[in-house]
Amino acid sequence: MKILTVIGARPQFVKASVVSRAILELTQDQPGQVTETILHTGQHFDSNMSQLFFDQLGIPTPKINLNIHSSSHGQMTGQMLIEIEKHLLQEKPDWVLVYGDTNSTLAGALAAAKLHIPIAHVEAGLRSFNKSMPEEINRVMTDHVASSLLCPTEAAMKNLEREALSNKSLLVGDVMYDAFLYAKKKSEQHSSVEIEGLDAGFILATLHRAENTDSLERLKDILMGLNQINLKKRVLLPLHPRTKKQISHFGLEDLLKDILVSPPLGYIEMVQLLSLCECVITDSGGLQKEAYFAKKPCLTVRDETEWIETVDAGWNHLVSASSHQIISQYDALDTPNEWKPLYGHGDAGATIVRHLLDGQK
Repeated sequence: MKILTVIGARPQFVKASVVSRAILELTQDQPGQVTETILHTGQHFDSNMSQLFFDQLGIPTPKINLNIHSSSHGQMTGQMLIEIEKHLLQEKPDWVLVYGDTNSTLAGALAAAKLHIPIAHVEAGLRSFNKSMPEEINRVMTDHVASSLLCPTEAAMKNLEREALSNKSLLVGDVMYDAFLYAKKKSEQHSSVEIEGLDAGFILATLHRAENTDSLERLKDILMGLNQINLKKRVLLPLHPRTKKQISHFGLEDLLKDILVSPPLGYIEMVQLLSLCECVITDSGGLQKEAYFAKKPCLTVRDETEWIETVDAGWNHLVSASSHQIISQYDALDTPNEWKPLYGHGDAGATIVRHLLDGQK
C-alpha cells in the first residue's frame, strides 16, 4: 500500500508524525507493506516553524517540497492544487492522507478527488460553525470530498451525521493526544527548556489567528490584556512570524516591551512549557486542546471553538478579543476537579493505519 501524505503547517507535522511512527511500528515484520511519501507544501517556511518539528518528532524527510507560501488564500491553494496534481500522477498512491483544516489540506483533497484517488481526512468532522474562518471552509469542503473521515471525538461524528456523512465516518481518537504523550515522554529525557527571566507558574500565550492579527483593534486589545495580566503573573509569548509581521505593520511594538517574547519553539519545548505553566491564553486550535491534555486551564481568545468538549468540561473558556474581558476571565480562572480522557487513549495513529490497510483488502 502506498500513501501520499500532504502537510504544510506546523500542527500538521505533529499529527503526521503519529501516523508515520504507527506505520513503521505496525509493519516492522513486513517491510515494504506500506510506503509513505510525504509532500510538504511549504505553507510554513520558517526554520523553527518547520524543520525543527521534523527533526524533533522523527518525521521522515519530505520527498517533495513545493515551497509555496506567503500569498493570498486563493493563490496559495491554487498553486498547491496544480503542483500536488502533478505529483499524484507521478506517485500513483493508493491513499492520499490529509490533516486538519489548512490550505494544504484542501488542496491535497481536491487534487486527489479530481483524480479519483481515495482520500483519508484525519481530524474530520470538526465545526466552528463560523463560515468567515478560512479553516471552516477548508474542513467542510475536505470532509465532503474525502473517502474516509477519521474523527477525533463523538462531537465530530455527530457533526458528520447531521451532514449525512456517517457512512464514511470512523471514530479513531485524536492523533494530537498520541503526539502529546510521545512528546511528554521524550521531554522527560531532555533537559528542561530554559528561557531567561522565566520561572515556573507563568502564563503561556500564543496568538496567530487571522481574525485576531489582521484587525488593529483586536490585536491591540489582546496585547493590552496580556500586558495587564503580565503585571500579576509573567506572560511568555512565543511569537508566530505572521503575528510579528502584523504587530510591526500596525506599530504595536511597544506592547511587547514588558511581555517575555521568544521565537517559535519546537513541539517538545512547548510540551515542557505546558507542564510548567499556570494556565494558557491562546487562539490556537491545537494549544487549547494540548492545555487540556496537560490539565491546565485555558482562555481561548475566539468567539467559538471546534473543541467544544474542553469548554463543556470546564477547562477551556471562550473570551472575546477585549482587554477587559481577557483580564476579568483570567482573574476568575480556576482548575476543575475532574478530568476525563475525551480524546481517546493514545492509540489513534495505530487505529488509522489499520483502517487504511483494511480499506485495501
